[in-house]
Amino acid sequence: MTQALSFDPATTALISIDLQHGIVGRPLAPHPADQVIGNTIRAADALRAKGGTVVFVHVQLDDMLHLPADAPTRSPDAPLPPPEASQLVPQLNIQPRDVVITKRQWGAFYSTNLEQQLRRRGIRTIVMSGVATNFGVESTARAAYDQGFAQIFLEDAMTSMDADAHRFAIQAIFPRMGHVRLTEDFVAALR
Repeated sequence: MTQALSFDPATTALISIDLQHGIVGRPLAPHPADQVIGNTIRAADALRAKGGTVVFVHVQLDDMLHLPADAPTRSPDAPLPPPEASQLVPQLNIQPRDVVITKRQWGAFYSTNLEQQLRRRGIRTIVMSGVATNFGVESTARAAYDQGFAQIFLEDAMTSMDADAHRFAIQAIFPRMGHVRLTEDFVAALR
């Protein structure tokens, strides 16, 4: 039996990873981009209505960290992506009180002011969504776990470029760091 969610919306932040033009336009699995964006919007609207914080993170693709690797995320001789590739999609309807964080690597904590923004608002619980489950979302979640944040993972508000990689993070990693739930479960817990 799944444990009921218990959290204080006022000390909770939704952190949405990389819902930007250059990423949501890629082939994604197991959930399509429009579903992930739609579920993120539902979660954000519900949390805002209860006094919670919404954080949108995007990666500056033309300035992203690239180190030598056997399977690099981008070929070293590939042209830089256009500036709009790094822009968050307009459907997110970012509100004036929302926090926007720019990162230059997979995780949203390293070399950003994300932790400071969360601590200033008294955030104790973070809710994760975005792309890719096993890259940006997982990297951010691991850092959040190390920093003592409780976590909720919205399985149907995140996706990857590979369905098996998504499932592995959802089934083997995230349950050890927090609660894995559907967006509807999270929204229902806010009612």
